[in-house]
Amino acid sequence: MATPLSPLPNSRTERDGSAVVRILSYNIRSMRDDTAALARVIRSCTPDLVLVQEAPRFFRWRKKLARLARAADLVTLSGGGTAAGPALLCSLRTTVERTEDVLLPLTPGLHRRGFATAVVRFGGARLGVVSCHLSLQKDERYEQGGMLLDRLAGMGVDHAVAGGDLNERPEGRTFRRLAENLQDCRATAPWGGEHTSTAADPHQRIDAVLATQGIEVLGCGVPLGLPGVTEDDLRAATDHLPVLAALKVPA
Repeated sequence: MATPLSPLPNSRTERDGSAVVRILSYNIRSMRDDTAALARVIRSCTPDLVLVQEAPRFFRWRKKLARLARAADLVTLSGGGTAAGPALLCSLRTTVERTEDVLLPLTPGLHRRGFATAVVRFGGARLGVVSCHLSLQKDERYEQGGMLLDRLAGMGVDHAVAGGDLNERPEGRTFRRLAENLQDCRATAPWGGEHTSTAADPHQRIDAVLATQGIEVLGCGVPLGLPGVTEDDLRAATDHLPVLAALKVPA
């Protein structure tokens, strides 16, 4: 039985224009599992942004992603098949400036990868967002980590966040490369559970939310024990556990 979690700050906009934003990163395995359980987990986390990996990419993928967003009280922002899997969902609190789906260079014989990206605003806070799913192959994964850093640096914003399935533990060289340049939100402000894979047997942390310097991390981890999030739903929804973070973004 999961221990009830300490409260994670709710979304809000401060008088100075800064904003507390709840961000969820989640590998949903192409919605091949229990989509009702998946929607319940997402909805119970009350996120402003969901950084999805392994969104549906083939037949009627837009309809499937839109159906999930609607069931979770969200809307589709970007990504899916046009980003080779990563996608972004958002709440109606989000003001969208622009979106871009990016396909990464294809290595023959390996799976195509991409980024779902957006620039959004909450009150006076402006935020770049990237959802990513890095390669299983270590050399390609390291190169993609560099591309992720370049993408964040080139978004034209002071503050940005990336989240995704890194396919690597924190001691790996790609994870370390990212954590040397960005805040690993779980390490910065631990909250909830640590391990994200697998949902049936959590034993490793390969999913993360990463934030640029200047963003205050208020808490980050697996929301096991959060009201409305049950162990049964987490196991039934997909083969990864989600990562939920509360971030304070300056104006």
